[in-house]
Amino acid sequence: MSDGRPARWTRRHLDLLAETGAVTVPVIDPPSLPRILPGHYLWDLWPIQEEDGSTSVIGGRELWMALSAPALGHPEERHDQARIRLLARYGEEWTDLGNAFADGASPGSREWSGSAVRRPDGTVSVFYTAAGRRGEARPTFAQSVIETRPALIADGGRIALGRDADHREVLRSDGRMYLPADESEGAPGRIRAFRDPGWFRDPADGRDHLLVAASTAWEDGFTGAIALAGRRAGAWVLQPPLLVAEGVNHELERPHVIVHDSRYYLVFSTQRHGFHPAGGAPTGLYGFAAPSLTGPYEPLNGSGLVLGNPSARPDQTYAWLVLSDLQVVGFANYGSEPGMDLRFAEAERARAAFGGTIAPALRLTVDGLTTTVVPSAR
Repeated sequence: MSDGRPARWTRRHLDLLAETGAVTVPVIDPPSLPRILPGHYLWDLWPIQEEDGSTSVIGGRELWMALSAPALGHPEERHDQARIRLLARYGEEWTDLGNAFADGASPGSREWSGSAVRRPDGTVSVFYTAAGRRGEARPTFAQSVIETRPALIADGGRIALGRDADHREVLRSDGRMYLPADESEGAPGRIRAFRDPGWFRDPADGRDHLLVAASTAWEDGFTGAIALAGRRAGAWVLQPPLLVAEGVNHELERPHVIVHDSRYYLVFSTQRHGFHPAGGAPTGLYGFAAPSLTGPYEPLNGSGLVLGNPSARPDQTYAWLVLSDLQVVGFANYGSEPGMDLRFAEAERARAAFGGTIAPALRLTVDGLTTTVVPSAR
């Protein structure tokens, strides 16, 4: 954002896109990967961070969160049952610590993605998306940003979050800069967005921010945007967007920022179905870089593509997150082949091709506006 105007991701940028080894994820077979939670799908991971952006560690184990749902029915139905799960990680070994919150604690009917930061007083600020409304008879798609701040309990080998913290709405779309995300009908990928809050503390001034996947008006529909919110007088206040997809894509999910070599890297995930036209670019992690949080931003690798699924497996992984050490985590999605869209396949076929677990880790090398993806040695 420069002089109050957001950066714009345009078709001109995507015309520079090419599938090369530097930006292509190695081929995997999603359903063959080991299931971290037997009987459950797992997706959209994020670490509990320290305030300096590093991953929190208790007793030698990293603390993480992810979305989970019973592995029943069609995999696309998992979004209607999503709960936030607490996990511990030791090397490549993951341990399930159960649902992060008590049943019915969220003001929504489902818990969608977010971020978390451990505070010096022993609490954890968890920012997440409340989807729908508690107690609704069928899932609706209203979205708002919730904060809860439970105590982190580490008692011997037990790790948990306290169950008595309030869950309160701290941010919702304003209907002016950002379209309201309040549809009663729809489905993931076909609704307006106000979700996936990503917490970020700017090292330049120590101020806290939230980045949110949002929607702005475009022609007779909407286009994807990355909203920014800052703290003012103890409240979160919406600011103009950092990035607008300019009719290129309607869904810029899980936005987050890392700082590397004095540059700010704004990255987000989007699926091939979200482009205009659909399939105009690969499902991938995309990004822009700037000298400060508010810009001016330029696309990485010319097109914005940081890493993408191979054309042979266009839906194999998704929802990537770049950590401060440039490690990249995501989840195993569908083992689709070209021309397939398993979102609309019958349930048994879709389940047989769905991973629903953590994908092999990747790592980025970054040189200014140029990036390369390689398998992680970790």
